Amino acid sequence: MDYQLENANWIAIKSEAIENYLKTIYHLQAAGIEPSVMEISSRLDVSAPAVSKMLRHLSKHQLVTYKPYQPVALTDLGERVALEVIRHHRLLELYLTETLGYGWEQVHAEAERLEHHISEAFEDTIDRLLGFPAFDPHGDPIPGRDGTVPRIITTALDAQADGSHLILRRVTDEEPELLRYFAERGLRPGTALTLVDREPFGGSLHVCVGGRDERITPYAARHLFVELEAQPIAR
Repeated sequence: MDYQLENANWIAIKSEAIENYLKTIYHLQAAGIEPSVMEISSRLDVSAPAVSKMLRHLSKHQLVTYKPYQPVALTDLGERVALEVIRHHRLLELYLTETLGYGWEQVHAEAERLEHHISEAFEDTIDRLLGFPAFDPHGDPIPGRDGTVPRIITTALDAQADGSHLILRRVTDEEPELLRYFAERGLRPGTALTLVDREPFGGSLHVCVGGRDERITPYAARHLFVELEAQPIAR
């Protein structure tokens, strides 16, 4: 997926800001959110006029399709660039936790700084060192070298029925305090849990994790992504 060697047009304009725009648009599309100027502005904390100006620039260089007052879409090249940056980010997160001893609440911000600067050779080295992983520490899929992306789990815990036996597959990674909250309760990707019940009127969710009863706030439950357990484990 070495778009840099294949496209002289991209090499000429490559920048950290452009990569952040493309990555943001990709994440919005993957989440089923329309990548409008206002949505991108909110995610990147830049003004709407600045977003419009950048989108015109990206469109000129065939990285996005953009017309005023219409949703933005990545071109094939734009998506390949976005996936490469995301691949860097998630491999770095796993490398920092598995090899350098970082806490999982620390690695998102560190990877944000490093993702734009590592070489493809370094990327391949840490991929091989880590055993060609499919997921980062938070359960997000790591795009493959060929641009393929493992299936992402998008069903939140709070959307499940009471009594469901579940496997936690993914957590959101932007809030360090929330990640510490999850870790204190043993909530990491791969963990089996049961949603026992929930308090009425939007109250806490009662879950059983490894034989322990835990109370999870509704806000936290919206940031835990699960799938039904194929064969419930005896508890």
